[in-house]
Amino acid sequence: MKASTNPSPKRKSPSQQIDAIIKEPGDWRGKKLSQLRALIKKADPAVVEEVKWKKPSKPMGVPVWSHNGIICIADTLKSAVRLTFPKGAQMKDPKKLFNTRLESNTVRAINFHEGDTVDDAALKALILDAVGLNTPKERKR
Repeated sequence: MKASTNPSPKRKSPSQQIDAIIKEPGDWRGKKLSQLRALIKKADPAVVEEVKWKKPSKPMGVPVWSHNGIICIADTLKSAVRLTFPKGAQMKDPKKLFNTRLESNTVRAINFHEGDTVDDAALKALILDAVGLNTPKERKR
């Protein structure tokens, strides 16, 4: 199910809200988040963009990409852009992209720092693996 593309004039669509979150830091973090967003959408054209968890410490909310459940969450930190995969501990990571939250029993995350390059193919594989974990499997009879 796609998010509405015609929000009421006073409400911004999730895509417009993510555009604002990308612009907000005004530095390399916005550019990195924009790059990651484009890669997520390219890897899974059926992905749904959402903004969740608006609170006083994050009034704009947090960008979330879903496909039959959350695939990944983006967070702009002081010195990094973090992509968190809620089912990361179940995912295959042959290129060892996960570099934080490694002690968690469920999630894994990748911190991207200024100047870091993104291994597009490896990240795309992670995104597709996350989609696969959210997709119900056909039961064999």
